Amino acid sequence: MSLIVGVMIFAVIDIRLGYVQFFLGDWLTSGAKDLWSRNIPFEPERGKILDRNGEELATNQSAPTVFVVPRQITDPSTTAEKLASVLNISVEKAYKYVTKQAMNVRINEARKISYDKAKEVRDLNLKGVYIGEDSKRYYPNGSYLSHVLGFAGIDNQGLMGLELSYDEELSGEKGSVKFFSDAKGKRMPEMADDFEAPEDGYDLKLTIDSKIQTIVERELDNAQAKYNPEGIIAIAMNPNNGEILAMSSRPTFDPANFRNVSQEIYNRNLPIWSTYEPGSTFKIITLAAALEENKVDLYKEKFHDPGHIEVGGSTLHCWKRGGHGTQTFLEVVQNSCNPGFVELGQRLGKEKLFQYIKDFGFGKKTGIDLQGEGKGILFNLDRVGPVEQATTAFGQGVAVTPIQQVAAVSAAVNGGTLYKPYIAKELVDPETGEVIMRKTPQAKENVISEETSKQIRTALESVVAQGSGGKAFVDGYRVGGKTGTAQKAKDGKYLENNHIVSFMGVAPADDPQIVVYLALDNPKGTIQFGGVVAAPIAGNIIEDSLQAMGVPKRTGQIEKEMKWDDIPMVETPELIGLTKRELQQQLVNLNLDVSGSGNKVVSQSPDPGVKIKEGSTVRVYLEEE
Repeated sequence: MSLIVGVMIFAVIDIRLGYVQFFLGDWLTSGAKDLWSRNIPFEPERGKILDRNGEELATNQSAPTVFVVPRQITDPSTTAEKLASVLNISVEKAYKYVTKQAMNVRINEARKISYDKAKEVRDLNLKGVYIGEDSKRYYPNGSYLSHVLGFAGIDNQGLMGLELSYDEELSGEKGSVKFFSDAKGKRMPEMADDFEAPEDGYDLKLTIDSKIQTIVERELDNAQAKYNPEGIIAIAMNPNNGEILAMSSRPTFDPANFRNVSQEIYNRNLPIWSTYEPGSTFKIITLAAALEENKVDLYKEKFHDPGHIEVGGSTLHCWKRGGHGTQTFLEVVQNSCNPGFVELGQRLGKEKLFQYIKDFGFGKKTGIDLQGEGKGILFNLDRVGPVEQATTAFGQGVAVTPIQQVAAVSAAVNGGTLYKPYIAKELVDPETGEVIMRKTPQAKENVISEETSKQIRTALESVVAQGSGGKAFVDGYRVGGKTGTAQKAKDGKYLENNHIVSFMGVAPADDPQIVVYLALDNPKGTIQFGGVVAAPIAGNIIEDSLQAMGVPKRTGQIEKEMKWDDIPMVETPELIGLTKRELQQQLVNLNLDVSGSGNKVVSQSPDPGVKIKEGSTVRVYLEEE
């Protein structure tokens, strides 16, 4: 009997051992390894932010971080002294780190340190002290595109701009190095370390074109130095699909050092946030509505402007004292005549006028994929009387955002389609190159016909060639545009000699490829007119951007009407093949920049026959005959 009982006991033991060994073995080993393991985190590489051509706008720099495993430190006092010396912290603080009751401890003062500093720590050869791989955000172009990109914090978390909007996609997944130690914290050399690789974040490719963005940044820097305005805003957009090609504003900041400026600067992306009276650039919308509703013939109808117009018991003045006299409605547009646009608003009626304003996207957000967008302010229709209707027609009494204006004018010139602006184009897996997300143009609605759009393009080209926008004229590129000069209000009253001057430009007028909006807030030391201040800057942006985009020059351009203060245009002569002596006889009204050591011209820039301003520089290169 006892033999049977003994056999049964051993059988139970054998079965239990077999179950533990074969069925629970892996689970128990895994649990034990978890008890023995200590993790040193490896941060993932945050996804890069790139322009449409793959140029890096935000990337990463490797930045190691120091960790300690207190239980492995046999001499806390010596370890603390050596760490304190290298890391420039007090011995007391270092001692608290190395004696803390925790599996592993990150030394906050040794986060994202340089490689040289990490090597100093490693060379101390201290038990229980480890270097974890980490990185910090790097913005190679400084303040370039800063409000759009935003910035990331010390933990590589997005805090503003695209860094915040796409934080989850950019962040990736953490990895670690796992080593094993006994209950006393000593490493177990017979067990190999486990490495779990981090998963890097996706790269974000934008619609931004760095070539155009660089041009915009250059022009804004020049304008800031010349006029010292309170602010500057610039947007460049492809009118045919809503892609933002460039966006910038002043004041600006360096994303890597955002704490050096006030929150009001880095929290406000002015091109989408700022709300103000647009002034005469808004007249493009009134013009579009009047043309679409067949309320005006630009060429046959005449309008007399005595310098003012009476509306609802109020006198509304034209910007030109004494008025423009009798003119066609095309000249009303060219001259930016306020009474003429009041007339167009009256012909439309308030219901139609405000319906078109809303159809063009005003009074609501465009939906651009950036945070902090404003929606502007429109009159409630039941509060619109004759005066409100009249002032709205020429851009006063309403408040809009720059991005609303760019989207609306793009619809006015692209054939009539209102597009949703966007700036993030693709999310790309950096390992495989696979496109994870791709945005496509989103048409909201058709607001006017192609025929109306064509008339608007012609009218805007005439504004630049023959009207108030003359300083934006670019030979061969058929620039169209509209100037704006808006008074600023404070405490219910308009300020004296304090305006937002602006220019809305589009080119080429026969086939628009770019719309550029530029606005300066209270420029100093100048006459505050959009045609004087903003138009030439926008013209520079348009000319250089079209060249960067490879857009060829056009034919059929409206001939420029020269004003008294315009610099005459001259054609560059054929200089290739001339000698040094012959050169001096050719360039009587142009400057010469000569390079090379020969006696004969072998190349020149600009090419022969190109119209440039009198006094401009022609560059030539000489070689031996």
